[in-house]
Amino acid sequence: MYYEAISQCTQSLKLVEGWLNKTVAFAEAKNVDVDSILNGRLAPDMKPLIYQVQSACDYVKAGAAWLSGQRPPEHEDNEKTVEELRARIRKTVDFAQSVPQEQYQGAAGRKVSLSWAPGKVLGGKDYLLQMTIPNVYFHIAMVYAILRNSGVDVGKRDFLGAVNFVDA
Repeated sequence: MYYEAISQCTQSLKLVEGWLNKTVAFAEAKNVDVDSILNGRLAPDMKPLIYQVQSACDYVKAGAAWLSGQRPPEHEDNEKTVEELRARIRKTVDFAQSVPQEQYQGAAGRKVSLSWAPGKVLGGKDYLLQMTIPNVYFHIAMVYAILRNSGVDVGKRDFLGAVNFVDA
């Protein structure tokens, strides 16, 4: 379950890179400053798109690391351009995909500390289900919403990605 869940989160994160490609094409076609989109937000108290991508990456790499018995790699939050965001996504994906399925054995019994809850821990299953999955999809959905709000042509198929149908 852990390997598959992290793999699905990773696949969803990879879709964001495609959205960034659409963002660049949109900005060029409409003569819009791409930086205004990257710094876009839906509400004044909301973090901008750049932060949403960084956070989605952070939750994917942290989930892969903590649940496989590792420390997450550190990535500086200094991205400012589309290419830097693409690089952040690729580093995250490369790390998550480097963790073999066998390394997730024992994930349910692992304890994960949270920086914002000193002295408290979550078991591996609760960390996956209550922190990793909801936060990955929250931040990816915010990227999607900011792009839609900015006029970028992304739709539900872009959000879902490939669907693996089987014969009926």
